[in-house]
Amino acid sequence: MAKYKKKRARELQHDKFRDTAGKIFDRVADRLEGRGKALIYGLAGIILVVILVGVWVKWSNRKADEARRALGRAIALATAPVASASPAPGASTPVYSSEQERAQRAIEEFQKVAAKYGDPYKTEARYFIATSMLSIDRDKAMTELAEVSKANVPEAAALAKFALAQAEEADGKFDEAAKLYSELVAQNSTVVTSEIANLHLAGVYEKQGKKKEAVELLFNIVEASRKLKDTDGTPLEPSAAAREAGEKLQKLDPERYAKLTPETRGDLPF
Repeated sequence: MAKYKKKRARELQHDKFRDTAGKIFDRVADRLEGRGKALIYGLAGIILVVILVGVWVKWSNRKADEARRALGRAIALATAPVASASPAPGASTPVYSSEQERAQRAIEEFQKVAAKYGDPYKTEARYFIATSMLSIDRDKAMTELAEVSKANVPEAAALAKFALAQAEEADGKFDEAAKLYSELVAQNSTVVTSEIANLHLAGVYEKQGKKKEAVELLFNIVEASRKLKDTDGTPLEPSAAAREAGEKLQKLDPERYAKLTPETRGDLPF
């Protein structure tokens, strides 16, 4: 009997431990169950976000490709040849009888791009609309170029300012053109570099009778170009702007041209 009591006590004690352990495991399970749901919901949310992002990226890429194709078609129209003859049978490129006809057709196509797509394509289309409009309504075109030059799309803004500067120069408004070219020099855009802007600024100075200023700009362009080297120390080929600056400097002031750092060329590989 005593042995039984001791055995039973041990059994009861074991049951107590089991019950206690069971309660603990139940509480932990409940907690884990709650956390598990939260984790599942969180994971599901992450998966949903990933899916949505993937869908958006795919849609965005598709829209971007569509916008680029539309812009390309409009540019093709804007650069189509002008001729009095009818296009050859089967020709894919349209032929226009006048620049005004071509410009009007291109403007219509660019307006479709601007109306349908967001930036940067909308601002780029506005830039092309303005440049195409120069032969139709010059004042309106220049107003539009001025507005686009302040846009938050750097490349299109720089190109618009450059086109506006060229238009001002062509109209004989040299002070306005010089100001715009100077701003482009300071901006040093990838599409309108300081080198290109300085080359055109030198041209304006020359037209204004400021030979000394023009010569100095041209000299600096060529001199800087001749000192450029790659990471291996090999002299770089001059850009088209630098070559043009050199030609102009040689004609404008041969003595100043002679003071340039001599041209150097890397050894040609054999």
